[in-house]
Amino acid sequence: MRVVVTGGAGFIGSHVCDRFLAGGHEVVALDDLSTGLRENVPAGARLEVADVADAAAVERVFSSFEPELVCHLAAQASVTVSVRRPEHDLDVNVRGTFNLLQAAQAARAPLVFASTGGALYGDEAPVPTREDDVAPKPLAPYGASKLAAEAYVGTWGRLHDLPNVVLRLGNVYGPRQTPHGEAGVVAIFSDRLLRGERPVVYGDGLQTRDYIHVTDVAAAFEVAAAHGGGTYNVGCGRERTVLELLEVLQRAAGTALEPEHEPLRRGELKRSALESSRLRALGWAPRVGFEEGLAATLDTYR
Repeated sequence: MRVVVTGGAGFIGSHVCDRFLAGGHEVVALDDLSTGLRENVPAGARLEVADVADAAAVERVFSSFEPELVCHLAAQASVTVSVRRPEHDLDVNVRGTFNLLQAAQAARAPLVFASTGGALYGDEAPVPTREDDVAPKPLAPYGASKLAAEAYVGTWGRLHDLPNVVLRLGNVYGPRQTPHGEAGVVAIFSDRLLRGERPVVYGDGLQTRDYIHVTDVAAAFEVAAAHGGGTYNVGCGRERTVLELLEVLQRAAGTALEPEHEPLRRGELKRSALESSRLRALGWAPRVGFEEGLAATLDTYR
């Protein structure tokens, strides 16, 4: 099978490329390299440098490769950046998804879309949250852009009979996540601890997330591609506080650095965990334990 992975040079996308290559598929990583890295693209995958917000560029890649499946992960993925630059989220996350849907429709290729969990559901949702527990109430433009993109994915499915799956991801961590800029907290904490620098905790550190290893997320894309349509949470279903996360990483790093506290940033969620029984019913389950995964991830930054 020929598979296009948008954002394939990025943290999660490159692991999705790994997964499909291991299954014997032909893979193109479509990435504009604004945050992705050439060295992330696994051997065996072909890199096509293109911006999903550029419809003509997307069409050229699809015309030459003729994909049979599209895994769409390219996105502006930072909550704080989305608050500062909401128009950028609109362009990349909504317009980019629209362009991918148009190209997938022309190719008659099913699409698996990487959405978000906590940032979509908002603070009023019960925890752990099921897919249909509550109407989404995003707190930041990032969540709003993913919700709008989900609406387009569903509409194209109904209007054009285009098979699709939406995966609402938890807080993903693992190898290849950059510790620079607006990266994930695991990468940032790991980098600072190994440098002997005090980690920065926003707020009281009691806000929770559902941390899931990137290889488990990549497995979810493979399972989703094989099981038709639907919307699925991808998480472990357990809340972990930022302070708990930091404690595990400090043990792995052999440090005991006192964190610096700064005010909670605008648009950030207080609590999140995803109930994923719908995806588990398809045969998926997270395989990487919390402490095991964090220790192994920290080692990749040494």
